[in-house]
Amino acid sequence: KFQFNPKDGIDNPALSLAEDMDGEAVGEPRFYLLSKGSEETFGFCLHEELGCQGHVIRQVELGGLAQRRGLQDGDRLLQVNGHFVDHMDHHRVVQKIKASGNQVLLAVLDGDSYEAAKALGRDLSQLLPADIRPRLCHITRDKSGFGFSVSGPEGIKGTFQLSVRQDGPAERAGVPPGSWLLELNGASVRSCSHTQLARKLKQSGSKVTLLVASSAVEEFYRLRGLQVTAALADTSWLPFKARELRMVKGPGGYGFLLKEDDYGSGAIGQFLWDVDAGLPAEQAGMKEGDRLLAVNGESIEGLDHQQTVLRIRAHEDQVTLLVIDPASDEFYRSVRFGDSAWPSQ
Repeated sequence: KFQFNPKDGIDNPALSLAEDMDGEAVGEPRFYLLSKGSEETFGFCLHEELGCQGHVIRQVELGGLAQRRGLQDGDRLLQVNGHFVDHMDHHRVVQKIKASGNQVLLAVLDGDSYEAAKALGRDLSQLLPADIRPRLCHITRDKSGFGFSVSGPEGIKGTFQLSVRQDGPAERAGVPPGSWLLELNGASVRSCSHTQLARKLKQSGSKVTLLVASSAVEEFYRLRGLQVTAALADTSWLPFKARELRMVKGPGGYGFLLKEDDYGSGAIGQFLWDVDAGLPAEQAGMKEGDRLLAVNGESIEGLDHQQTVLRIRAHEDQVTLLVIDPASDEFYRSVRFGDSAWPSQ
C-alpha cells in the first residue's frame, strides 16, 4: 500500500522506482536511495563476472534493504552518488560504495537493457541526468547581509526559493540563483513558516550553512519519492575538507601514534597524536588531533582500535589515510554529514 500526495510525490521508494516493463520505460535507469543502520548491510553484493559486462548486482538478500527497495539480481550498476561508474575499475567502484557510509544513491539498469545498449554502442552516461546532487554551501555574511532573500507561497510551510544578490556572499559561496532551500544549519526547513525561518537565520549569527537544490534536482528527487540529504550533496564549494595522507614507512616507522577517544555524544573515534618531526606522517601533512576516517580507501566506521591498527599494518611499508581536522570535523557533524563520506581535497 502507498499514498500519493501531488505535492510530495509517491512516498514508497520501491514502488515509485519500479519501471513499467510493458511500456516505453523499458531500458531506463532506476534510482535507489539505500539507508541502513551502522550494524546492517545494504543487502547485495557487487560482482565482476567473466563473460559478463559491467558491475553486476548479485546475492540480493531476501527481505533485505536492497530487495525491499527494488534492486534485482543481474542489474548493472551505472552510478554511485551521482558519479558514473560503468567505466571504472571494479575495486574502485566497491570502495566508492563502502566510502558512502550508511547511505548511498545508486542508479542501475536491468541486465537485458544493459547488454542491448552495449551491443548498440550506446553511451550509457547519456541515459543519466547530468547532475542530480544538491549543493551544500557555507556563507559568511558581510555588512549588507548574507546576500540572498527568501520567497515562498503565502501560508505554505517549508517551500522557500532563494534570490541571490550578484557577487554577494551567497553567490561566492556557491548558491545558485533560484534554488530551493532544503536545510538550514543541518536541520530540515520543511515544517518552517517564513517567520520561523527568518528567526533561525537571525540566530545563525555571522555564518550559515544551506543545503540547496536547483529546480531540476528538486524535481528529480520529489518525483521519485526520495529525500534529499546533506550526505548526497556536492561539497566542492565548502571551505572544509578531509585530507588524504599518502605515506611510505621509513626506518623510524611512520612517526605517529593512534589513540582511541570520545569525540562527543558517546561516539568513539581514532585520533592521531605524537606526530614526530621529519618522519613520513609529518611530511605527508598529518596534524596532531586529526581524526582518522578511512584506511586505504575503506572507512573505519564500526572498527575498534585494534582492528584499525591491523588495517593500517595490512600493507607493510605504505598506507593512505583519510583524516579530518577538529574544526572541519565539528562542521560536518553539525550538518549531519555521513561519517566516511567526508569530501577530500
